[in-house]
Amino acid sequence: MTTTMQILRNAGVLVAAVASLANAQQPPSTTQMVLKGKAPVSKEVLKVKMPRPGRATLANGLEIMVLEDHRTPQVTFQLVIPGAGGYFDPTNGLGTASFVAAIMREGTTTRSSAQISEALETMGASLNVGAGAASTTAQVSGSALTPSFPALFDLAADMLLHPAFPADEVNRYRSRTKGSLIQVRANPDFLATERLDELVFGAHPASRLLASAASLDAATPQSLADFYKSHYVPDHAMIAFAGDITLAQARSMVESRLGAWPKANVAKPATQDPPPIQGAKVVLISRPNSVQTTMYIGTQALARTSTDYTSLLVANRVLGGVMGRLFRHLREEKGYTYGIGSGFASAPYVSAWNASTSVRTDVTDPALHDLLAEIALMRDTPVPQQELEDSKRALVASFALSLESPQQMLSYYIDSWTYNLPATYWDDYPARISAVTAADAQAAARKYWDASRLQIVAVGDVAKVRPILEKIGPVAVYDADGKPIP
Repeated sequence: MTTTMQILRNAGVLVAAVASLANAQQPPSTTQMVLKGKAPVSKEVLKVKMPRPGRATLANGLEIMVLEDHRTPQVTFQLVIPGAGGYFDPTNGLGTASFVAAIMREGTTTRSSAQISEALETMGASLNVGAGAASTTAQVSGSALTPSFPALFDLAADMLLHPAFPADEVNRYRSRTKGSLIQVRANPDFLATERLDELVFGAHPASRLLASAASLDAATPQSLADFYKSHYVPDHAMIAFAGDITLAQARSMVESRLGAWPKANVAKPATQDPPPIQGAKVVLISRPNSVQTTMYIGTQALARTSTDYTSLLVANRVLGGVMGRLFRHLREEKGYTYGIGSGFASAPYVSAWNASTSVRTDVTDPALHDLLAEIALMRDTPVPQQELEDSKRALVASFALSLESPQQMLSYYIDSWTYNLPATYWDDYPARISAVTAADAQAAARKYWDASRLQIVAVGDVAKVRPILEKIGPVAVYDADGKPIP
């Protein structure tokens, strides 16, 4: 007998259904919205010449970047360590990188967790270590007023070089995290994201969201220390500073505290793209008696270094950005939802794009129709020139405002370092955005939002939502624990 999953592999029927559904109900124009108080708009392309950060490299391979800004007495730093994120978790130890990062903050060989917290409170400073479940890097970051910054950096260096992985803190983290694994399954957005990532990435590390209870139980202080020793190396790392500090001051501080961080002489960790999506699919996660349906529509997008990045950025701004088509149509015109939008991640490998919203169960059908129709309209019809120009100006204006923050400017340079972008990449950013044409945006929509690649995930009441989804194609149903329901 043919199973549901076997049926889902026959993508042709599903693709045709999605396309016909979109064509059958083209979205109406948003003429009911009235935009008031329009400000004067310049048609000149914004010209930017960003200050260049000072740079240096230590003998152990650690790079230093400093963006000086002495307007306020504050310094922030961010240390990026390639190869120490959850992307590189062992297959039998999912969540290890996040576990390691969390416990590094909870004690060194000379300081307890309480002493670290007390020192930070006394300084009025922040200090954090993080490693996302699918991230390729771990990051140590902190901020303090200028007089307190040397003491903060002493603490950060101690935490980085001498983590103790105390057993009581390991047990406490394990217990707390296992509890959150249960709680998070009451969140429909988590359930939808978990299933969508599996559809989009398969077994690729990018599909990872959380540790499993089994991997948490298997982790020990020694296994965490082993991961730390092999992944927290300076060879390809970079530490960036922004604020009231000079390159000479930063270099002296880093050399004295981190100069002894031993070089491992290892190659830079590599990543690979996930396998291509094999057809469109529809999935429903059962949430009995839910008064809302949470919907995610997603697919594989592109790597951060793709030549299509800017065109897709503009196309996505038109579709799902602030005051974009999805917002105007499904929220402002129809009143289906309080919030809706779309976006895609930046990663060295092919990442994901998705549009998401939650609507009342009784409007699931028209909301899904209109959402798919808006995506189809982006593929099939060039964006009107005025709408395109408005979206591009919004992107450039947001970028211009962000340059008021030294920390945000530094993050742009960290991106440049991470993805090996040209030195003038951010100077040229407004011009690249402004150069995107309607044809460019439509080509990106056709390439990345094709109906044959779209994955549809809904979380809601099966009895009410399944018949709606079956109009599109065969539906695979799961419970909140991720187990298929026959």
